[in-house]
Order: sequence, then C-alpha cells, then structure tokens
Amino acid sequence: MAIFIAFIILFVCLIIGVPVAFSFGAAIVWSVLTMGYSPSFLLPTAYMKLTGVVLLAIPLFIMAGGIMEKGKIGDALIGFIQKFVGGIRGSLAVVAVVTSAIFGSITGSGMATLSCVGSILAPKMMEKKYPMGIAAATLACAAPIGMLIPPSSIQILVAWSGRLSVLACFLATVVPGIILTILISIVSYLLLRNHKEIEVEPKIEGALWVKDLGHKTKTAVPALLMPLMILGGIYGGFMTPSEAAAVSVIYAIPVSIWIYKGMTWRELKETFVDTAKSTGSIMVMLALIMVLSRVLVMENVPENIMKLLMMVSDNPKVILLMINIFLVIIGMLMDDVSGTLLCTPILLPMMVDLGVNPYHFAAILGVNLGMGNITPPCAPFLYFGSNICNIGSDQVMKPALKIMLFAYLPTLILTTYFPAVSLTLPRLILGIG
Repeated sequence: MAIFIAFIILFVCLIIGVPVAFSFGAAIVWSVLTMGYSPSFLLPTAYMKLTGVVLLAIPLFIMAGGIMEKGKIGDALIGFIQKFVGGIRGSLAVVAVVTSAIFGSITGSGMATLSCVGSILAPKMMEKKYPMGIAAATLACAAPIGMLIPPSSIQILVAWSGRLSVLACFLATVVPGIILTILISIVSYLLLRNHKEIEVEPKIEGALWVKDLGHKTKTAVPALLMPLMILGGIYGGFMTPSEAAAVSVIYAIPVSIWIYKGMTWRELKETFVDTAKSTGSIMVMLALIMVLSRVLVMENVPENIMKLLMMVSDNPKVILLMINIFLVIIGMLMDDVSGTLLCTPILLPMMVDLGVNPYHFAAILGVNLGMGNITPPCAPFLYFGSNICNIGSDQVMKPALKIMLFAYLPTLILTTYFPAVSLTLPRLILGIG
C-alpha cells in the first residue's frame, strides 16, 4: 500500500505541474518515511549510477545541439535537402521532416531539433502561405524522430539504466526511425497537397539545377560531414558515444564560427553556460529517479505489475498492447528523460520475462515516448511547435492527431509486433539480439 501511495504522490504532483525532479523527490521522501528505507542505503545507488562514463555523452550532445542551433548549421542542411523536393506543393513539410531526422542524428535531442529547424522553417512556411496549423503539427511531430535516429540521448539512457550495449540500442531504433520519417513525410504531403494557396517555388531543370545543386552541396558539406563523422566513428568502432559527442562539439565550434559565421565567441560562452544549467538539472533528476527506481525494485514492483497484467490476459500480444498504452501515458506526463529512466528499470525485467528481446524493448520505448510527447493533453512538443509558429494550439491538434494516427501508430505497431524491424541491424552488425 505504501508504494502505491508513492505512485499516487508522483502522478498527482506531475499532473498539477510540480517540476519533475521535485515530484520524484516527494515520492522518495514518502518512501523513506513510511517504508523504513535509509538515505544512507539509497543515495550510494544514485552516486554509483552517475559515475558512468557513458553519461558524459548527454551534456556534450546538448552542447553540440546548442552550437548547431545558433551556428546556422541547420540552414545549410535545410537548403541542401530542399534542393531535392523543391517545386512540389508541401515540399517544405518534407524538408522539415528529413532535416529533423538528420539534425536529431547529431544532437539526439527532440526539443533542440524543434527549436532549430522550427525557427528556420516556420517563417519560410508562413511566407509561402502554408496553413500554419499543419506546419506546426509537422514540425512538432517530426522533432521526436531524434529519439530514434542515432546517436540518441534517450537510447544512451536506456542502455545505461538497463545495462545494455549502447551501440545495439542505437541500431535497434534505426529502422523504426526511418519508417517514421517516411510516413510523416507522406502524411504531411497529403495534408497539404490540396491547399492551392501555397506558393510553389519555380522548378529549376537541366544545367541550372546541376549548378545550383553544386553550390548547395558545397555549402552543406561541412554540415553533412558532421553526422557522417559521428555515426561512422561509432559504428566503425573508432569512437565510443561519449568520444563521438566530444568530437561533435570540437567540430561544431569552428564550423559555426568561421565557416557559417552564425555564432560569436560570446554566444559560444552563453551556450556553455546554458549547457551547464541543463546538465545540472538533468543530473539532479537522474539521481532522484535512480533512487526511486531502487525503491521500486526493492518493493518488487516489476513482478507485481507483471502479475497484474497476467490477471487481465496471458496473451503476450495483449500484454504488449497494455504496456504500450502505459508508455504513451508516461510520455504524456513526463519528459523523455524522466520517462525513460522510470520505465526502463520497471518494464525491462517484465519484457524479458515475457520473452521480449531487451533491444526490441528499447525501440518500443523510443517510439512510445516520442508519441507521448505529442499526445494531448500534455503534448509539450505540440505546444512548443505552436509557439514557434505563433498560432493557437487548438489549430495544431487536428493535423497532429492525423499524423499520429497514420504515421506514429503504424510505426509503433510494426515495431512492437514485428521484432525484425528493430533487431535485424543489431543481429547483422553486432550479432546481438
């Protein structure tokens, strides 16, 4: 009963708007006061977890994302991608989705992706008379792709908290990420194709197109080299994720300041300060969530949840459906970091007992939390997207629900019930899974 009340305290605090860290802290205080757990027993768990070297990748990727956002690296990527889909009504929506996937592969952060890509493309979409409700929905729904296209900060946390291979977690989400990118692009195009008021850029053909492509490619090469260098280094075995994150920062600084001239040294200093603030808040949150996770494991919560689910049905497909619903609700209430760290230690043992491969679970978790971040009523990405596009959130909900229904839901079904979608690459490349 006491652990049940701890859950109630946690979710009530989240629903009424208490910051996530304080919500977990309140549940921990209740656990210490009522269940007899000593702080001297719980705190070393958090300390030992936080000393993991792999966690260095998270602040470094946050830093790289901040530098890219201010350094006009996103502008070069957008210009290059637009070259291949220009001249089509709704092409900027496709550009937004593909750019979000590429940008997310560098920063591993959905919110940084939405901030950068949205701030660049929203004014262009408005200028070309795009219906801004659909534009904001596309930008918001494309941003979580960064949770799936590696290197993803979320998958680093899954591997860290579940004691899994980081590289295998990265590989498990590649195919779901590509599927989601394609489906969101198609749905966004279909939503926009009948809006005749959208201005279509003149299509360039022949020698002029080749010449312009050469110019855009030359401009975009420094930006395109970044994901190639990071992913090539990780998958080639030359760099760990933490080392790749450090390289991305070292590479992004001169590119942003001297090549694209989008950032000054003063702004770089501000980015370092912002990264330190974000890292501090994330590490406090990590410590508190790890303490609460320790309590949940000691109280046999994973086993009790599994027994409860088995009382409803012993069909693995039905249990997977219920777990998916639970994950979407968690994604609605919490940010992706908190949801990952809470769900992984609770659900991973259950999924393994159910016969689900842990890397398959990592992919399921990534798609679910991405969808949870755009699912009303909380939907932080949708609200942020509507703010970027300067429209009311009510105009974003309907097109966002269509994207969820015809892009996210099929991706989730494929990822959940067809394990080969997530396990083929880990098996093929690493022999894992």
